[in-house]
Amino acid sequence: MESPSQLPSGDSAAEDEASESLVSKVMNDIRSMIRSEGLKIGDSLPSESAMGEKLGVSRAVVREAYRSMAALQLINVGNGRRAKVSAVDRGVLALVIDHGVQTDQVSIQQILDVRRTIEMRTVSLAALRRTDREAREIKAHAAAMRADFFDADKVMEHDIAFHECIAKASRNPMFALIVGSFHVVTRQTWRIGWGARETDADRYENVACHEAIAAAIEEQNRAQAESLMAAHFDNTVKMLLASGIN
Repeated sequence: MESPSQLPSGDSAAEDEASESLVSKVMNDIRSMIRSEGLKIGDSLPSESAMGEKLGVSRAVVREAYRSMAALQLINVGNGRRAKVSAVDRGVLALVIDHGVQTDQVSIQQILDVRRTIEMRTVSLAALRRTDREAREIKAHAAAMRADFFDADKVMEHDIAFHECIAKASRNPMFALIVGSFHVVTRQTWRIGWGARETDADRYENVACHEAIAAAIEEQNRAQAESLMAAHFDNTVKMLLASGIN
């Protein structure tokens, strides 16, 4: 029999592949267990040892599966504490989108095209479903854009919060997750679009559009809100294209 040192080098690669396949299987098994047992956010999972016994694998394999799931924000693994089911984290989707942009798999214009479609729907639903408090919060962010007009960084943060508040007011958590995930790319392109507007009057026009959208939501005018949001994104794309962003 060959000793480990005499095994062909390809065996090591095969072992690594088998290990990764086993970890993936255990991750799927854990996800199935979470679903079948009806575990919710904050509920604890079995210890690594107990999970290993349950699934018929080693503690080391469970540990790696837990780590991989924690990296995806599916579970939370605290220091010395039991793993717990996590809330869905928009940060993971944000990283995927940013990776797609940085590796030229998707363009900024394509992202804005998707955003336009999604946010026309979110603003329509927000006009229909928003609470009075949410309507005031959306208006407050639009007003803050005007109040902080000469501090571009603050205007950007109010702008991002404005769109995220609308998505939240849509009462569809998927929309809130998706819109919230755009913030990384938005922070990379926002100043370019803001600077592409040649005068303060042009930039004030952009602020006024946000104020008009907020007013339409408050008045529960769905058609007006949709029309204004479409115009807002069309103008944004125009500004970015003029700056060479595509």
